[in-house]
Amino acid sequence: MTRLSTYFLPTEREPPAEAEALSHKLMVRAGLIRQIGSGLWTWLPAGWRVHERIVQIVREEMNAIGGQEMLMPVLQPAELWRRTGRYDIEELFKLKDRKGADMVLALTHEEVVTSHVAAAVKSYRDLPLILYHFQTKERDEARPRAGVLRTREFIMKDSYTFDRDAEGLEVQYQKHIQAYDRMFDRCGLEWYRVESDVGMMGGTGAHEYMAPCLAGENEVALAPGYAANIEVASAEAQPVALGPGLDRPEIVSTPGMTTIDAVATALSVPAGALLKAFPILLGGDEMRLVVLRGDHRVNEIKLQNALRAPFRPAHPDEVAARLGPPGYIGPVGAEMPILLDAAVAPGGYIAGANEPDAHLRGVEPGRDFPFERVDVRSVVAGDTVNGSTIRIVPAIEVGNIFKLGTRYSEPLGAKYLDEAGREQLIWMGSYGFGPARTAAAAIEQFADEHGISWPRSIAPFDVEVVVLGKEGSEERAFADGLYGELLELGLDVLYDDRDAGPGEKFTDAELLGCPLRVTVGRRTLGAGEVEVQLRRGRESTSVLLEDAAEEIAELWRGLP
Repeated sequence: MTRLSTYFLPTEREPPAEAEALSHKLMVRAGLIRQIGSGLWTWLPAGWRVHERIVQIVREEMNAIGGQEMLMPVLQPAELWRRTGRYDIEELFKLKDRKGADMVLALTHEEVVTSHVAAAVKSYRDLPLILYHFQTKERDEARPRAGVLRTREFIMKDSYTFDRDAEGLEVQYQKHIQAYDRMFDRCGLEWYRVESDVGMMGGTGAHEYMAPCLAGENEVALAPGYAANIEVASAEAQPVALGPGLDRPEIVSTPGMTTIDAVATALSVPAGALLKAFPILLGGDEMRLVVLRGDHRVNEIKLQNALRAPFRPAHPDEVAARLGPPGYIGPVGAEMPILLDAAVAPGGYIAGANEPDAHLRGVEPGRDFPFERVDVRSVVAGDTVNGSTIRIVPAIEVGNIFKLGTRYSEPLGAKYLDEAGREQLIWMGSYGFGPARTAAAAIEQFADEHGISWPRSIAPFDVEVVVLGKEGSEERAFADGLYGELLELGLDVLYDDRDAGPGEKFTDAELLGCPLRVTVGRRTLGAGEVEVQLRRGRESTSVLLEDAAEEIAELWRGLP
């Protein structure tokens, strides 16, 4: 029996002083979580109920596609991570045991699950496989923030698929897409599945599940039929007015004008009519010049993907030695490979002259400098995809899926014998789901000025019964009976039987955000009814005392 008089639900009137995200403020105020250190949170009973209701939805959908649940350790030998090249990841916690052996606290479990499959799978008959678990993850986060949205310790569902080839991986990937779509629908979120970068996971393709909300630290580019993380999004740039064409570039004096805005203002042209030069170094000393429109920004993730190699921006002294004075560099006469962004259309532009206090007018790509075409800019709101205008919204990443290919099976020796007896590498996929982030996203999307408003499927309780009467009163007797009847109907009920005033009870109920609040008081009881408030929208209605439990259950079944 869940009576609030004995339930550990320490609510607060004020949020933590450092809290910025709405979910951070409300989860603390509603008594769902408490902090014990930077990025370290305890889930209190009501918060843990939310977490575990989400976990159960995920478990049911994973089992429905043939997933087999297991459990792998957080503490792992460092050697596995060295073999896959991931030991040097900065966010990976590293330690030594008492014998001096190097160990890690796992961020994810590709290394361990692949080693198990490598040892057990011998034949094509052993494949495909879907293995998954719910396990604590540790991450040496540089800047923990926003409550449970960015922490150093969290629980994640991670699943792994093992197949004979790329076609098999695609089948498993599509199974997970369908399962994840159902998971987020069942959790009641507004969400988008977007194209994303593979990042530190590696592999051949990836998608992220994003929940749009103001607290999101990711940005998503959206248009009808299109959704992508801003890290990888591509679009048609908005057109820009260029000056008249010239037979050849001509020098323009621009003393002290080292910024795009300064030159554009002085020459009365839009920033997009200039070419921005971004010199980079690959490996030891190989310099390349990235060129894009002056009103665009280099997207370093897209650039690294285009280069297929790590890079760094060139230092000012390196720029001066190889090109010209910083602030005045450009592609004309540059003795290095030039990467020209795809948004730079044909025409005459203004670019740095590679000499002090001077720019060139009428520079045309191709005629005045050779280039390799690449897509390396960040898209902006107003760009278009298939004729539709893009908008960019902040969002929380709540899940991700990756086509790993042979990224882990190769270094860890996960192989099988095919029908002809030939040894082949196993093809893998990896799929993550964050229950804590899903809970926080639901709060961000549906809370109001009074508190949380949970989707029905993940609320800590289905109904909160608030009694406005003392022990021994008629109101208390009816509320006790109603509580039992609702439980018999299969509803999870929180019963506020505290010796507290109506204001305190109503405030706490709205803060916690159960989908329905049932109020049993002398006035309504005398009228032969009880009051029911729908938390989403705070709409109130009444049900008759006779069959009150059945009517309340029916109201609950109709909630989002």
